[in-house]
Amino acid sequence: MAALRRKFGEDYQVVNTNRATTFSAPVKKKRQRFVDKNGRCNVQHGNLGGETSRYLSDLFTTLVDLKWRWNLLIFILTYTIAWLVMASMWWIIAYIRGDLNHGHDSSYTPCVANVYNFPSAFLFFIETEATIGYGYRYITEKCPEGIILFLFQSLLGSIVDAFLIGCMFIKMSQPKKRAETLMFSQDAVISQRDGKLCLMFRVGNLRNSHMVSAQIRCKLIKSRQTPEGEFLPLDQCELDVGFGTGADQLFLVSPLTICHEINPKSPFFDLSQRSLMNEQFEIVVILEGIVETTGMTCQARTSYTEDEVLWGHRFLPVMSLEEGFFRVDYSQFHSTFEVPTPPYSVKEHEEKNSLPSPLSTPTPALTESHGTRRDRVFSVDCINTSEERGRHGGTGGRLPSKLQRMSSSGKEDLQRKVLMLSSQHSEKACSTGDLPLKLQRLSSSPGPEVEDRLQLKSLKVGFEPMTQSTGDLYQRSLAPTLSPAPVPMHSPLLSAGGRPEDNLPAKLRKMNADR
Repeated sequence: MAALRRKFGEDYQVVNTNRATTFSAPVKKKRQRFVDKNGRCNVQHGNLGGETSRYLSDLFTTLVDLKWRWNLLIFILTYTIAWLVMASMWWIIAYIRGDLNHGHDSSYTPCVANVYNFPSAFLFFIETEATIGYGYRYITEKCPEGIILFLFQSLLGSIVDAFLIGCMFIKMSQPKKRAETLMFSQDAVISQRDGKLCLMFRVGNLRNSHMVSAQIRCKLIKSRQTPEGEFLPLDQCELDVGFGTGADQLFLVSPLTICHEINPKSPFFDLSQRSLMNEQFEIVVILEGIVETTGMTCQARTSYTEDEVLWGHRFLPVMSLEEGFFRVDYSQFHSTFEVPTPPYSVKEHEEKNSLPSPLSTPTPALTESHGTRRDRVFSVDCINTSEERGRHGGTGGRLPSKLQRMSSSGKEDLQRKVLMLSSQHSEKACSTGDLPLKLQRLSSSPGPEVEDRLQLKSLKVGFEPMTQSTGDLYQRSLAPTLSPAPVPMHSPLLSAGGRPEDNLPAKLRKMNADR
């Protein structure tokens, strides 16, 4: 499948963890890469105008940056031209002095012995420049111009040798070829690692010599438009591959899987399996380190386009334990296999988890309504419970006779008033014990001003009861205590016509006064 994905213009399928539906990517045309797989940058500079002279100001770097074929051509032409020029100057000196006409005259002393034509002058220059010194051609002491030309030839030859040979040496010692033994996986994968969605690719070193201080960086190349409307072509964005944790510092003795965690700070935060098919981006990977043998800095580069990112895949392991050593199987270096991976993005996953569940989260309004309703009918429940327990002879016999007669005679009237009170929307108490003493006193005094004050006081009370009702006291008296104690029962509710304290027995009035 990876081979099909790398062929642009053909249909391919992306793995889906549901296995029920598969997404077919549309036909895509081959687009230009910013960085090739071999690390070469596809950028050309044009329309420099007068800026071309800047290359000549740094001629040495310009020659080193040239390709090998141009370097060899310049090397050969420079020496050939220099040799021809210097040989011509020696021939001109011999021609001016007339040495060419007395080439075989033994009684004549020429400037350069045995130089009587241009080939002989050229051979003299080569023998002198290369310090061969056959001894057949030499300079005589009666030629001062030849001595000056000889000095100039020595200086010029040393400069040319230092420049060209130094340029060739620097170019040959460049660690670019060391990058050929640094491997990158053909594809990058997206899958889960440690419960987090990650973008991963693999790097490896084919040589036994180590890369000292190896460090890796990733750049996302993607065009975008700013909120102000500015279009940024090939905008570069940094991808975190462990800069904060030190994971970008590699000990590259065996293949390593580089991991980029997709989180809210990642540019792939909203990338899903479906949106990956419509995206256009390029991930540039830069691996830098110092070559252990030469001490020079080496840099290896590659890139991954959106077609080379496999969703729901993981790399096959290549390490195995042999007898006494670890073995790396580079035949499986680029191989991947499918793993279950959520097809949605990290952003969608976080939004889904942040939504409250309607089944597990109770509604506050319903909770308040149920609590209020329970408070309103609590007094009636207490009455029913006390009546049932009294019938069974549990605690009813322990009550005073006045309270027993009061509970049997006024129970029906009390229930009726409690139900009428619970149906109203305003805040009311369930019994006289549920109201504070100040509200009880205010309710006993008639008048519109007192009613307004009573309404204001009741608004401040809220939904929680300020004091315990007589039903609460009755329930507490039934639970842990075995000794008989007078427990107050519910009294008639607060009404607009009279004082509720008059209907209570003397012991209850005394208890309310003490409270």
